[in-house]
Amino acid sequence: QVQLVESGGGLVQPGGALRLSCAASGIIFSTNHMGWYRQAPGLQREPVARITNSGGTIYAASVKGRFTISRDSAENTVYLQMNSLKPEDTAVYYCAAGSTLRAMDYWGKGTLVTVSS
Repeated sequence: QVQLVESGGGLVQPGGALRLSCAASGIIFSTNHMGWYRQAPGLQREPVARITNSGGTIYAASVKGRFTISRDSAENTVYLQMNSLKPEDTAVYYCAAGSTLRAMDYWGKGTLVTVSS
C-alpha cells in the first residue's frame, strides 16, 4: 500500500519560511520521480517543484529562487523548503510520486499553507 504523508504546513507571515516534508512508503523511492503541487481556492492544481529520480529539479516560474526541493533516499522523504513566502503562495500543498514527470501515479492528502499577516 502506497502512502505519501505530508507535514510541515501552517500559518506564516509574508516573508517567512516553512519546510514541508513528505514521507513515502510502499514504493521504491529511489526509482520514483517526486513532486510538490499546490491548489489554491478556486484554482486548478499546479506543479510547484519536481525532482527526478537522479536529482534533477524543475521549478514553477513563480517559486524559482524562493523554493528548494530535495530528497533523502535514506529516509524515503522529499522536502520543500519555502522561503520569502507571499500571500499568493497560500494553498494546499500535495506530495506526489510517479514513474514519469508528466503524470504522477500517487498522491498524498495535502497540507495547508497559509501566508497571511
